[in-house]
Amino acid sequence: MPFSPLGRGFLTGTIDETTEFEDGDNRRDSPQFALDARRANQAIVDVLKSFAIDRGGTAAQVAIAWLLAQKPWIVPIPGTTKQQRLEENVDAANVILSGEELTVIGTAISEMEVVGNRYPDLQERMTGL
Repeated sequence: MPFSPLGRGFLTGTIDETTEFEDGDNRRDSPQFALDARRANQAIVDVLKSFAIDRGGTAAQVAIAWLLAQKPWIVPIPGTTKQQRLEENVDAANVILSGEELTVIGTAISEMEVVGNRYPDLQERMTGL
């Protein structure tokens, strides 16, 4: 069960190099949200957004739909505090990607070097990953 399948908001396309995180937002201290990481990792968001535009949906929906299509037993756990985002995430189940679309997204992901650890160093060591 993948938790945070939207990369703590990054894959929604609402976070970019101009985003400033408020005090208390744990993404401020996360290496994956450092400015250089956001710039480098933007490429995958751009792929998701292009599919979303073509389908009239959102990058978040495409990201969740891609994940759902990987294996029938995968159950993503996106978190949200907003009713609108919950409904958007649930609607991702109605986004059916073709084999070709899955390949294009999968290839884009595999060719991209993800920059930035998920957690700050101490937390990263504690995860044992």
